[in-house]
This record gives sequence, structure tokens and C-alpha cells, in this order.
Amino acid sequence: MKAMLAVMRKELLTYFSSPLAYVILTAFLFVNGYFFSIIVAYLSQPGVPPGAPLKAFFGGSFFYWLFILLVVSALTMRLVSEERRSGTIEFLMTTPISDMEVILGKYFASLLYYIFLWSFTLIYVIIIHTHTPVELGPVFTGYLGIILHGALFLSAGIFASTFSKNQVVSAIWSFVILIFLFSVGLLVNLVPTQAWRDAVEYVTLWQQMDDFSKGIVDSRALVYSISLTVLFLFLSAQTLSVRKWR
Repeated sequence: MKAMLAVMRKELLTYFSSPLAYVILTAFLFVNGYFFSIIVAYLSQPGVPPGAPLKAFFGGSFFYWLFILLVVSALTMRLVSEERRSGTIEFLMTTPISDMEVILGKYFASLLYYIFLWSFTLIYVIIIHTHTPVELGPVFTGYLGIILHGALFLSAGIFASTFSKNQVVSAIWSFVILIFLFSVGLLVNLVPTQAWRDAVEYVTLWQQMDDFSKGIVDSRALVYSISLTVLFLFLSAQTLSVRKWR
């Protein structure tokens, strides 16, 4: 546990001392702020059916998902690939620390930074609350969905980071894996039988996020995301064990 925490602290310091982290933060705040203003402006127009800006903000558009996939790829692309490129992975692995502790330390650092990014969007809840009543239940579950899916995407991103010493290649691999995870549920209309269609709907991240934004927490969505997260972390540790000396 101490070794994992040491790796996590090191990665957090790296995040907050890296220009890339502040570029990601600036882009995140600017894009989400602009996107939120568009939602509010549209829903405020006369004749537009009543709608909740926060519900639309929580995964209500393809733009949201595309931006999150890009952010996660940027956050995870250097986690392992940079260690391998610089040769520090050999030094790290000679210390009394397991492959899984290395992966978990880096993973939780990226997850904390991801949560840090989203914490700024709480200001949107405050802004909306000053103008109209806000149901805190859907807000809470909406952020739960964001963190749950973020945890899944980050685990896939760190898995992709073990593939190559090149950060750009790792980012591309990460984006490809994340696009696949996101796109599986969009194939529901191509599935021939109802049984398989139900199975595909079960893994549709867009539908899961829509439920979260309504205050609905489906245990199947929790099991799916947590199971895949654990799987990607396990595969990351195994891949690191195989590739660390190459």
C-alpha cells in the first residue's frame, strides 16, 4: 500500500508540474463552459420544451463523449510509455514494488486529476440553482456516472500506455480502444435478435449516462463498468510485466 501511494504521489506531482496538465485544464474549462452556455441559451428560448440544462450537460451529446475520450487519452498517454522511453521503468521495477502497485498508483493519480477537473463544473450547479430549483439526486448520480465511466476510460487508457514507448502512439491506441467501448452500444439496431439486442443495450454507455442523469442507478451499469475497469488494470499489470525489460 505504501509503495502504491508513493507512486500515486509522484504521478500527482508530475501532473501539477507539467504544462500539459494545465493545457488540459484550460481546454476542459473553456470547452465545457462554452458547451454549458449553449445548452442554457437554447433551453431559455421561448417555445423550447422544458428541459434540465444539467441533464443535457451530463452526457447528452456526442460532443461530450468525444471531448472526454480526447481528455482521457491525453491524461493517460504518458503514464507508462514515458517511463519506458526514459528508462526509469527499469529503476522503478528494481525497487520492492509489484507491477500491480505501479499500475494502481499511476491509475489512481490519473483518476484524482480527472475528478479534480470535474470539480470545477460544480459552479454550473450553483449557477442553475440561483435561478431555478435543482434536484440534487440526479446531480449526484450524474457525477457518479461521470466518475464511473471516467474510471473505466482511464483504466483502458493506462492499458494502452503499456503498448509503446511513444506517447503519441499510446494516445492513439487509447483513443481507438475508447471509441470501441463507446461504439459497441451504437450497434444495437444492427443486431438481428432481441436477446442480443438486449445484451448490447446493457453495455450502451450513452444509455447508462442518460439513466444516471435522471437519477437512476442501474446495478448492471455499475457491474459492467467496475468489471471492465478491473480487467483493464489487470491486463495493464500483465502487459507491463512482459514489456518492462524490452
